[in-house]
Amino acid sequence: MSKSADRLNRLFDRLERRIPSLAATWLARVRRPEARLVRIPLGILLVLGGIFSFLPVLGIWMLPLGLLLLALDLIFLQGPVNTAVLRGGRWWTNWQRHRRNRKRDGK
Repeated sequence: MSKSADRLNRLFDRLERRIPSLAATWLARVRRPEARLVRIPLGILLVLGGIFSFLPVLGIWMLPLGLLLLALDLIFLQGPVNTAVLRGGRWWTNWQRHRRNRKRDGK
């Protein structure tokens, strides 16, 4: 297994720990190797749903989830998806820290 695949699996493990148990169980089931025939079409549908997020039922949350699922099977996506998740997580942490500091300082 490549370094990118290992990192991607660690990111999925962390995600499974942070989401509700029902969703974590579903995600673990979809991550199994035998679920590939379900995972690829589901990933494509989620990416398309994220692209059309301006429609009422769909949302932008579908795009990153679809890319994560596709990256499990498409090796060329693993590096960019890993980088995006790590940078997004770092940005989110810094943004939360900044908000917390502003509230504490009374600004």
